[in-house]
Amino acid sequence: MDHHQYRHALAARLEASELAFPESEFDARLARVRDAMQHAGLDALLLTDPADIYYLTGYNTFEVSVYTCLVCSSARLVLQVPSIETGPAVVTARVDELLGYRWEGIGEVIEPLAETLAPFRAIGLDLFGAGLRHGVLRELQARLGSERFRDDGGELLDRIRIVKSEAELACLRESARITSLGLRAAARIVVPGMADGDVAAEGARAMLAAGSEFMSMQPIVTTGRRISVIHVNHQRHRIALDEPVFLEFGAAYRRYTAPMMKTVVAGRATPPMLVLRDVCRDLFEALAATMRPGNSFDDAARAAEAVLEPHAERVFFSGVFGYAVGAQFPPSWVEGSGYIARGQPRRFEADMVFHLPLCLRVPGAWGIGLSDTVRVTPEGAEPLTDNDWTLAETLAG
Repeated sequence: MDHHQYRHALAARLEASELAFPESEFDARLARVRDAMQHAGLDALLLTDPADIYYLTGYNTFEVSVYTCLVCSSARLVLQVPSIETGPAVVTARVDELLGYRWEGIGEVIEPLAETLAPFRAIGLDLFGAGLRHGVLRELQARLGSERFRDDGGELLDRIRIVKSEAELACLRESARITSLGLRAAARIVVPGMADGDVAAEGARAMLAAGSEFMSMQPIVTTGRRISVIHVNHQRHRIALDEPVFLEFGAAYRRYTAPMMKTVVAGRATPPMLVLRDVCRDLFEALAATMRPGNSFDDAARAAEAVLEPHAERVFFSGVFGYAVGAQFPPSWVEGSGYIARGQPRRFEADMVFHLPLCLRVPGAWGIGLSDTVRVTPEGAEPLTDNDWTLAETLAG
Protein backbone atom coordinates (compact mmCIF):
# COMPACT_ATOMS: atom_id res chain seq x y z
CA MET A 1 0.00 0.00 0.00
CA ASP A 2 1.12 3.57 -0.57
CA HIS A 3 1.26 6.22 2.17
CA HIS A 4 -2.31 7.37 1.47
CA GLN A 5 -3.67 3.85 1.96
CA TYR A 6 -1.45 3.42 5.00
CA ARG A 7 -2.87 6.59 6.52
CA HIS A 8 -6.48 5.46 6.19
CA ALA A 9 -5.76 1.93 7.42
CA LEU A 10 -3.90 3.26 10.43
CA ALA A 11 -6.52 5.89 11.22
CA ALA A 12 -9.23 3.23 11.38
CA ARG A 13 -7.50 1.70 14.40
CA LEU A 14 -5.18 4.26 16.00
CA GLU A 15 -6.23 7.80 15.05
CA ALA A 16 -5.13 10.25 17.79
CA SER A 17 -4.43 7.30 20.11
CA GLU A 18 -1.27 8.97 21.44
CA LEU A 19 -2.56 12.52 21.82
CA ALA A 20 -0.40 14.14 24.49
CA PHE A 21 -3.18 16.09 26.24
CA PRO A 22 -6.96 16.05 26.52
CA GLU A 23 -8.76 17.73 23.64
CA SER A 24 -9.84 20.51 25.99
CA GLU A 25 -6.18 21.55 26.38
CA PHE A 26 -5.74 21.83 22.61
CA ASP A 27 -9.07 23.64 22.31
CA ALA A 28 -7.89 26.27 24.81
CA ARG A 29 -4.56 26.75 23.03
CA LEU A 30 -6.23 27.05 19.65
CA ALA A 31 -8.76 29.56 20.99
CA ARG A 32 -5.99 31.79 22.31
CA VAL A 33 -4.08 31.64 19.03
CA ARG A 34 -7.13 32.32 16.89
CA ASP A 35 -8.13 35.27 19.06
CA ALA A 36 -4.62 36.71 18.69
CA MET A 37 -4.76 36.15 14.92
CA GLN A 38 -8.03 38.06 14.70
CA HIS A 39 -6.61 41.00 16.66
CA ALA A 40 -3.49 41.00 14.44
CA GLY A 41 -5.52 40.90 11.23
CA LEU A 42 -4.18 37.51 10.17
CA ASP A 43 -6.31 35.03 8.24
CA ALA A 44 -3.88 32.13 8.67
CA LEU A 45 -0.56 31.05 10.16
CA LEU A 46 1.96 28.97 8.21
CA LEU A 47 3.99 27.19 10.89
CA THR A 48 7.06 25.01 10.34
CA ASP A 49 8.72 24.83 13.77
CA PRO A 50 8.15 21.32 15.19
CA ALA A 51 7.44 22.72 18.66
CA ASP A 52 4.82 25.17 17.34
CA ILE A 53 3.12 22.38 15.40
CA TYR A 54 3.19 20.16 18.49
CA TYR A 55 1.75 22.93 20.64
CA LEU A 56 -1.36 23.25 18.48
CA THR A 57 -1.86 19.67 17.28
CA GLY A 58 0.16 17.22 19.40
CA TYR A 59 2.17 16.05 16.36
CA ASN A 60 5.23 14.32 17.82
CA THR A 61 8.16 12.67 16.04
CA PHE A 62 11.91 12.22 16.43
CA GLU A 63 12.39 12.99 12.70
CA VAL A 64 12.38 16.78 12.69
CA SER A 65 14.74 17.34 9.76
CA VAL A 66 12.09 16.78 7.07
CA TYR A 67 9.81 19.51 5.78
CA THR A 68 6.55 19.66 7.73
CA CYS A 69 4.08 22.51 8.03
CA LEU A 70 0.81 23.44 9.67
CA VAL A 71 -1.75 25.89 8.31
CA CYS A 72 -3.86 27.31 11.11
CA SER A 73 -6.88 29.38 10.13
CA SER A 74 -10.05 30.42 11.96
CA ALA A 75 -11.82 27.26 10.81
CA ARG A 76 -9.25 24.53 10.11
CA LEU A 77 -5.93 22.94 10.97
CA VAL A 78 -4.17 21.42 7.95
CA LEU A 79 -0.99 19.42 8.56
CA GLN A 80 1.41 18.58 5.72
CA VAL A 81 3.96 15.79 6.29
CA PRO A 82 6.18 13.51 4.19
CA SER A 83 5.19 9.89 3.65
CA ILE A 84 7.54 8.57 6.37
CA GLU A 85 5.73 10.77 8.90
CA THR A 86 2.27 9.44 8.11
CA GLY A 87 2.27 7.20 11.19
CA PRO A 88 3.18 9.84 13.78
CA ALA A 89 0.76 12.31 12.18
CA VAL A 90 -2.16 9.86 12.41
CA VAL A 91 -1.36 8.62 15.91
CA THR A 92 -0.23 11.76 17.75
CA ALA A 93 -1.95 14.72 16.06
CA ARG A 94 -5.42 16.23 16.09
CA VAL A 95 -6.04 18.07 12.81
CA ASP A 96 -8.86 18.63 10.35
CA GLU A 97 -6.91 17.56 7.26
CA LEU A 98 -3.68 15.70 6.59
CA LEU A 99 -1.72 16.35 3.39
CA GLY A 100 0.97 13.83 2.48
CA TYR A 101 3.82 13.97 0.00
CA ARG A 102 6.49 11.46 -1.00
CA TRP A 103 9.53 11.72 1.26
CA GLU A 104 11.78 11.97 -1.78
CA GLY A 105 9.48 14.43 -3.56
CA ILE A 106 9.81 17.75 -1.74
CA GLY A 107 8.50 19.56 -4.82
CA GLU A 108 5.14 17.88 -4.27
CA VAL A 109 4.42 20.11 -1.27
CA ILE A 110 3.83 23.25 -3.34
CA GLU A 111 0.56 22.73 -5.19
CA PRO A 112 -1.56 21.34 -2.33
CA LEU A 113 -0.12 23.91 0.06
CA ALA A 114 -0.74 26.79 -2.35
CA GLU A 115 -4.30 25.54 -2.81
CA THR A 116 -4.80 25.43 0.96
CA LEU A 117 -3.46 28.98 1.38
CA ALA A 118 -5.20 30.50 -1.66
CA PRO A 119 -8.32 31.78 0.19
CA PHE A 120 -6.27 33.79 2.71
CA ARG A 121 -5.13 37.38 2.17
CA ALA A 122 -2.92 37.79 5.27
CA ILE A 123 -0.71 34.81 6.17
CA GLY A 124 1.59 35.01 9.18
CA LEU A 125 5.08 33.45 8.99
CA ASP A 126 7.88 32.91 11.47
CA LEU A 127 10.82 33.95 9.31
CA PHE A 128 13.27 33.25 12.14
CA GLY A 129 11.80 29.90 13.14
CA ALA A 130 12.94 26.39 12.37
CA GLY A 131 11.89 24.48 9.28
CA LEU A 132 10.85 27.30 6.94
CA ARG A 133 12.55 26.49 3.63
CA HIS A 134 13.40 29.27 1.25
CA GLY A 135 12.53 27.21 -1.81
CA VAL A 136 9.02 26.45 -0.53
CA LEU A 137 8.34 30.05 0.47
CA ARG A 138 9.68 31.37 -2.84
CA GLU A 139 7.32 29.11 -4.81
CA LEU A 140 4.33 30.03 -2.64
CA GLN A 141 5.03 33.74 -3.06
CA ALA A 142 5.38 33.29 -6.82
CA ARG A 143 1.96 31.61 -7.00
CA LEU A 144 0.04 33.65 -4.44
CA GLY A 145 1.88 36.97 -4.32
CA SER A 146 4.48 37.99 -1.75
CA GLU A 147 2.17 40.71 -0.38
CA ARG A 148 0.01 38.05 1.29
CA PHE A 149 2.79 36.91 3.60
CA ARG A 150 3.62 38.72 6.85
CA ASP A 151 6.51 38.11 9.23
CA ASP A 152 4.69 38.46 12.57
CA GLY A 153 3.40 34.90 12.94
CA GLY A 154 6.26 33.71 15.11
CA GLU A 155 6.03 36.63 17.52
CA LEU A 156 2.29 36.07 17.88
CA LEU A 157 2.75 32.43 18.87
CA ASP A 158 5.72 33.16 21.17
CA ARG A 159 3.59 35.58 23.22
CA ILE A 160 1.12 32.77 23.85
CA ARG A 161 3.48 29.83 24.31
CA ILE A 162 5.66 31.56 26.90
CA VAL A 163 2.83 31.48 29.49
CA LYS A 164 2.24 27.90 30.57
CA SER A 165 -1.07 26.20 31.32
CA GLU A 166 -1.58 23.94 34.32
CA ALA A 167 -1.18 20.90 32.06
CA GLU A 168 2.15 22.24 30.79
CA LEU A 169 3.36 23.02 34.31
CA ALA A 170 2.57 19.45 35.33
CA CYS A 171 4.77 18.17 32.47
CA LEU A 172 7.59 20.51 33.45
CA ARG A 173 7.41 19.33 37.07
CA GLU A 174 7.66 15.72 35.93
CA SER A 175 10.61 16.58 33.70
CA ALA A 176 12.23 18.31 36.68
CA ARG A 177 11.79 15.18 38.81
CA ILE A 178 13.38 12.94 36.19
CA THR A 179 16.18 15.44 35.50
CA SER A 180 17.06 15.47 39.18
CA LEU A 181 17.25 11.66 39.28
CA GLY A 182 19.68 11.72 36.36
CA LEU A 183 21.89 14.36 37.95
CA ARG A 184 22.01 12.55 41.28
CA ALA A 185 22.89 9.26 39.59
CA ALA A 186 25.67 10.87 37.54
CA ALA A 187 27.09 12.90 40.43
CA ARG A 188 27.22 9.81 42.62
CA ILE A 189 29.71 7.99 40.40
CA VAL A 190 32.18 10.83 39.73
CA VAL A 191 35.71 9.79 40.74
CA PRO A 192 39.15 10.75 39.47
CA GLY A 193 40.25 8.69 36.51
CA MET A 194 36.85 7.89 35.03
CA ALA A 195 35.81 9.07 31.58
CA ASP A 196 33.44 12.00 31.16
CA GLY A 197 31.29 9.87 28.83
CA ASP A 198 30.73 7.30 31.57
CA VAL A 199 29.23 10.03 33.76
CA ALA A 200 26.95 11.10 30.91
CA ALA A 201 25.96 7.49 30.26
CA GLU A 202 24.90 6.95 33.87
CA GLY A 203 22.83 10.14 33.83
CA ALA A 204 21.15 9.17 30.58
CA ARG A 205 20.45 5.66 31.87
CA ALA A 206 18.82 7.00 35.02
CA MET A 207 16.63 9.48 33.14
CA LEU A 208 15.50 6.97 30.54
CA ALA A 209 14.78 4.40 33.25
CA ALA A 210 12.69 7.00 35.12
CA GLY A 211 10.54 7.71 32.06
CA SER A 212 12.27 10.34 29.93
CA GLU A 213 11.49 10.36 26.21
CA PHE A 214 14.20 11.08 23.66
CA MET A 215 15.78 14.28 24.87
CA SER A 216 16.00 17.60 23.07
CA MET A 217 19.65 17.76 24.12
CA GLN A 218 21.68 14.84 25.38
CA PRO A 219 23.38 15.01 28.81
CA ILE A 220 26.19 17.56 28.89
CA VAL A 221 29.30 16.61 30.87
CA THR A 222 32.64 18.42 30.78
CA THR A 223 35.61 18.37 33.12
CA GLY A 224 38.44 20.69 34.14
CA ARG A 225 39.55 23.28 31.65
CA ARG A 226 37.00 22.05 29.07
CA ILE A 227 34.28 23.58 31.27
CA SER A 228 35.73 26.96 30.33
CA VAL A 229 34.82 26.35 26.68
CA ILE A 230 31.11 27.05 26.30
CA HIS A 231 29.06 24.37 24.50
CA VAL A 232 31.47 21.49 24.23
CA ASN A 233 30.45 18.08 25.55
CA HIS A 234 31.93 14.79 26.79
CA GLN A 235 34.57 13.40 24.47
CA ARG A 236 36.40 10.52 26.16
CA HIS A 237 38.32 12.78 28.57
CA ARG A 238 39.53 11.44 31.91
CA ILE A 239 38.60 13.28 35.08
CA ALA A 240 41.64 14.43 37.06
CA LEU A 241 41.92 14.65 40.83
CA ASP A 242 40.37 17.83 42.26
CA GLU A 243 38.88 18.83 38.90
CA PRO A 244 35.36 20.23 38.74
CA VAL A 245 32.93 18.23 36.59
CA PHE A 246 30.08 20.20 35.01
CA LEU A 247 26.72 18.48 34.47
CA GLU A 248 23.72 19.90 32.60
CA PHE A 249 20.78 17.55 32.03
CA GLY A 250 17.22 17.93 30.82
CA ALA A 251 14.77 15.03 30.72
CA ALA A 252 11.86 15.21 28.27
CA TYR A 253 8.32 14.44 29.41
CA ARG A 254 5.67 14.86 26.73
CA ARG A 255 8.38 16.94 25.03
CA TYR A 256 8.60 19.39 27.99
CA THR A 257 12.05 19.95 29.48
CA ALA A 258 13.07 21.46 32.83
CA PRO A 259 16.89 21.56 32.70
CA MET A 260 19.28 21.80 35.64
CA MET A 261 23.05 22.29 36.10
CA LYS A 262 25.28 20.93 38.84
CA THR A 263 29.03 20.90 39.39
CA VAL A 264 30.82 18.09 41.24
CA VAL A 265 34.48 18.22 42.25
CA ALA A 266 36.38 14.96 41.86
CA GLY A 267 38.22 15.56 45.09
CA ARG A 268 38.19 18.81 47.04
CA ALA A 269 37.10 22.24 45.87
CA THR A 270 39.54 25.13 45.97
CA PRO A 271 38.61 28.46 47.60
CA PRO A 272 38.21 30.15 44.17
CA MET A 273 35.74 27.43 43.13
CA LEU A 274 33.72 28.03 46.28
CA VAL A 275 33.71 31.77 45.58
CA LEU A 276 32.19 31.22 42.14
CA ARG A 277 29.68 28.79 43.63
CA ASP A 278 28.57 31.59 45.96
CA VAL A 279 28.36 34.05 43.06
CA CYS A 280 26.09 31.65 41.17
CA ARG A 281 23.83 31.40 44.20
CA ASP A 282 23.76 35.18 44.64
CA LEU A 283 22.88 35.58 40.95
CA PHE A 284 20.01 33.18 41.38
CA GLU A 285 18.68 35.02 44.44
CA ALA A 286 18.83 38.37 42.63
CA LEU A 287 17.00 36.96 39.63
CA ALA A 288 14.39 35.11 41.67
CA ALA A 289 13.51 38.23 43.65
CA THR A 290 13.09 40.35 40.50
CA MET A 291 11.16 37.85 38.36
CA ARG A 292 7.72 39.12 39.36
CA PRO A 293 4.78 40.06 37.15
CA GLY A 294 5.20 43.65 36.00
CA ASN A 295 8.99 43.73 36.10
CA SER A 296 10.79 43.49 32.77
CA PHE A 297 13.30 40.91 31.61
CA ASP A 298 15.75 43.83 31.49
CA ASP A 299 15.07 44.60 35.18
CA ALA A 300 16.03 41.06 36.18
CA ALA A 301 19.14 41.09 33.99
CA ARG A 302 20.32 44.37 35.50
CA ALA A 303 19.82 43.02 39.03
CA ALA A 304 21.95 40.00 38.14
CA GLU A 305 24.57 42.13 36.39
CA ALA A 306 25.06 44.12 39.60
CA VAL A 307 25.96 40.86 41.39
CA LEU A 308 28.27 39.74 38.59
CA GLU A 309 30.03 43.08 38.08
CA PRO A 310 32.89 42.57 40.62
CA HIS A 311 33.83 39.33 38.82
CA ALA A 312 33.08 40.36 35.24
CA GLU A 313 36.70 40.88 34.20
CA ARG A 314 37.77 37.43 35.42
CA VAL A 315 34.98 35.14 34.23
CA PHE A 316 33.01 34.66 31.05
CA PHE A 317 29.21 34.66 31.21
CA SER A 318 26.98 34.31 28.17
CA GLY A 319 24.92 37.44 28.88
CA VAL A 320 21.63 35.53 29.03
CA PHE A 321 20.55 34.96 32.62
CA GLY A 322 17.49 32.93 31.64
CA TYR A 323 15.59 31.57 28.68
CA ALA A 324 12.05 30.27 28.36
CA VAL A 325 11.56 26.51 28.29
CA GLY A 326 8.58 24.37 27.41
CA ALA A 327 7.88 21.80 24.71
CA GLN A 328 10.81 21.35 22.33
CA PHE A 329 12.49 18.95 19.94
CA PRO A 330 16.16 18.37 19.08
CA PRO A 331 18.52 20.06 18.63
CA SER A 332 17.65 22.25 21.64
CA TRP A 333 15.42 22.51 24.69
CA VAL A 334 15.46 26.35 24.44
CA GLU A 335 11.93 27.50 23.58
CA GLY A 336 13.09 30.76 22.01
CA SER A 337 10.05 32.74 23.16
CA GLY A 338 11.89 34.89 25.70
CA TYR A 339 15.35 35.70 27.11
CA ILE A 340 16.33 37.38 30.38
CA ALA A 341 19.04 39.71 29.13
CA ARG A 342 19.93 43.39 28.97
CA GLY A 343 17.61 45.36 26.69
CA GLN A 344 14.73 42.85 26.65
CA PRO A 345 11.57 44.91 27.36
CA ARG A 346 9.07 42.06 27.72
CA ARG A 347 7.47 41.92 31.17
CA PHE A 348 7.11 38.86 33.35
CA GLU A 349 3.74 37.22 33.71
CA ALA A 350 2.65 34.54 36.12
CA ASP A 351 3.35 30.98 34.89
CA MET A 352 6.17 31.87 32.56
CA VAL A 353 8.91 29.25 33.01
CA PHE A 354 12.65 29.89 32.58
CA HIS A 355 15.87 27.97 32.92
CA LEU A 356 18.48 30.15 34.64
CA PRO A 357 21.80 28.83 33.22
CA LEU A 358 24.31 30.33 35.68
CA CYS A 359 27.67 29.02 34.53
CA LEU A 360 30.78 31.12 35.19
CA ARG A 361 33.87 30.18 33.18
CA VAL A 362 37.50 31.06 33.87
CA PRO A 363 38.94 30.94 30.33
CA GLY A 364 41.38 28.10 29.81
CA ALA A 365 41.16 26.96 33.44
CA TRP A 366 37.77 25.67 34.72
CA GLY A 367 34.22 26.77 35.42
CA ILE A 368 31.34 26.41 37.86
CA GLY A 369 27.74 25.95 36.72
CA LEU A 370 24.59 25.71 38.85
CA SER A 371 21.01 26.30 37.78
CA ASP A 372 17.32 25.75 38.34
CA THR A 373 14.28 25.91 36.13
CA VAL A 374 11.79 28.30 37.71
CA ARG A 375 8.18 29.38 37.40
CA VAL A 376 7.19 33.05 37.69
CA THR A 377 4.76 33.74 40.55
CA PRO A 378 3.52 36.97 42.18
CA GLU A 379 6.12 36.41 44.92
CA GLY A 380 9.03 35.87 42.52
CA ALA A 381 10.61 32.85 40.87
CA GLU A 382 9.65 29.44 42.29
CA PRO A 383 12.00 26.53 41.47
CA LEU A 384 10.55 23.54 39.65
CA THR A 385 13.87 21.69 39.83
CA ASP A 386 15.48 20.94 43.21
CA ASN A 387 19.10 22.07 43.04
CA ASP A 388 20.74 22.15 46.47
CA TRP A 389 23.21 24.79 45.23
CA THR A 390 26.17 23.02 46.81
CA LEU A 391 29.49 22.28 45.14
CA ALA A 392 29.61 18.55 45.82
CA GLU A 393 33.03 17.13 46.69
CA THR A 394 33.78 13.42 46.28
CA LEU A 395 36.61 13.54 48.86
CA ALA A 396 35.05 15.96 51.33
CA GLY A 397 35.60 15.55 55.03
